[in-house]
Formats: sequence, structure tokens, C-alpha cells
Amino acid sequence: MEQISIHTAKTNLSALVKAAAVGKSFAIAVYGKPLVKVVPFHDVDPLPRIGFMKGQVQIPENFDHLNEDEIVGLFSDAQ
Repeated sequence: MEQISIHTAKTNLSALVKAAAVGKSFAIAVYGKPLVKVVPFHDVDPLPRIGFMKGQVQIPENFDHLNEDEIVGLFSDAQ
């Protein structure tokens, strides 16, 4: 992977972004030490949030009434 100094990155940002967008990843370095990696956005694979646990969780039929007697008792005894 190509390493670019931060000064060069500032000077040539537009060209570097265009290159990264088509797949030419690079690292930006300060004093020869790489600090960040620039990659095309399409390479980022975020975890899908909606429905990602589909089929892994089962909700009981009486979910709306679980421990109903105990909860009512807690409020009834508080008087």
C-alpha cells in the first residue's frame, strides 16, 4: 500500500480522493508513521441493523402477560 505524507495529501487531496474512489487505497503518514488508511467507501461493510437477528430470537406467545401476577402484586402491596 502506498504511503503519502500529510503534506502531499493536503496538496493533492482531490486527486488522491479520486484515486481512492476507484480502488487505489493509501495511507497518510506523519513523520513516516502511517496514521490513517484511505479506502473506497464501497469497501466498508457495516453491520445491517434492521432484521440482523431474524430467526435467532423467539418471543413467547404470552409475552405481553409475562409475570403479570407478580407485577400487579408489587403495586398492590405498596398501598
